[in-house]
Amino acid sequence: MPNIQDHALATGGYTLAQRPFDALDSLVLTQLVYMPMEGLMDRGQRPTVAQAWAYIREHVDYERLDTFQKKRYRLFECCAGLKRYRDLPMHDYVNIIDGAMEMQFCACTWDLSRGECYIAFRGTDLTIAGWKEDLNMGYLEVIPSQTRALEYLGRMTRQYPDARLRIGGHSKGGNLSVYAAVKAPAAVQDCIVRVYNNDGPGFAKPLVGTPEHTRVADRILTVVPQSSVVGQLLEHEQNVEIVRSDAEGMLQHDGFSWQVVGDHFIHLDGFSREGKVIDETLESWEGSLSPKQREAFADALYTVLTASGAKTLSDLNGDKLKSAVTMLKTYSNLDRETRQLLSGSLRALVGSYAKNVADDVQKNDLEPLRRKLERQRKKAEKRGAKKK
Repeated sequence: MPNIQDHALATGGYTLAQRPFDALDSLVLTQLVYMPMEGLMDRGQRPTVAQAWAYIREHVDYERLDTFQKKRYRLFECCAGLKRYRDLPMHDYVNIIDGAMEMQFCACTWDLSRGECYIAFRGTDLTIAGWKEDLNMGYLEVIPSQTRALEYLGRMTRQYPDARLRIGGHSKGGNLSVYAAVKAPAAVQDCIVRVYNNDGPGFAKPLVGTPEHTRVADRILTVVPQSSVVGQLLEHEQNVEIVRSDAEGMLQHDGFSWQVVGDHFIHLDGFSREGKVIDETLESWEGSLSPKQREAFADALYTVLTASGAKTLSDLNGDKLKSAVTMLKTYSNLDRETRQLLSGSLRALVGSYAKNVADDVQKNDLEPLRRKLERQRKKAEKRGAKKK
């Protein structure tokens, strides 16, 4: 089935003035912001998408990219040749990775047509600092990237006071988009046209239903696949658009797996059975841990993952044996209480999932089968009675 790159090719002959910006365009730009562009906009430059692609092609080694980044690389190449995207100016690219603050933040702004700008926040990359910040979402009311996102939004509104703003992101980038829009002053909120949250996680402290959230709620579009995992973490938006993914399990988080027909995603009426089981599992598991336990779990896992000196998940994958030995040794050196919390939390997650799968099978497979067999038994008894 077609995906966002197919859609980009199909609509690439139209400018944004000819065919208005939509949710599919948003997902395209939230994928482009994952590409490294350090040095391209450091001195206030405003390259077009085509110029940015020329820079990426020269400075990024395609063969060293992971599977997801290779898809984004090819999408960037595609967009650079399309009338719809190639001449869009890009500016204010920021990428900050701070291990001490446990923060990974990246954003970039595109100038669209009709006085509109699009701010894209990057989701979690392969840095361990970024993954630790994700874990911190489970117990912190505010993480550093959310503060940075709000500051970035404020700066863009001051630099471009007459612009109408569209804000979006994928994964953690979707979370940052919602947070910045909700926490922005009313005057900034008035400039926001739309907020695009593509399978972003929720919040440790609920934002939904607060007065500040209510002011922008009707402009927040949350899109999740039918078996979403990330988009169902923590307290999240209840009004979502569920789209069909051609991937399985966690891989549905990949926006390239979301299926498209015509000028829109293929929408579904509800989550899949797997999606409902995942939601119940995560809700049960999160509810079983206090904020302090979530913090201790995150810190312990981070300690184990960084024991080998790795800065990214790719570093861990580079020398699997060395990484495994170092992490196992570090785990063994943790105090008994921390080891029990770490292992117990993971066992609880697996156990909760197994229980919910069993309940789902009982409800959706065994119970209908039992009722069917009961109906057949009663019919057989009636036929036997008639023969007598």
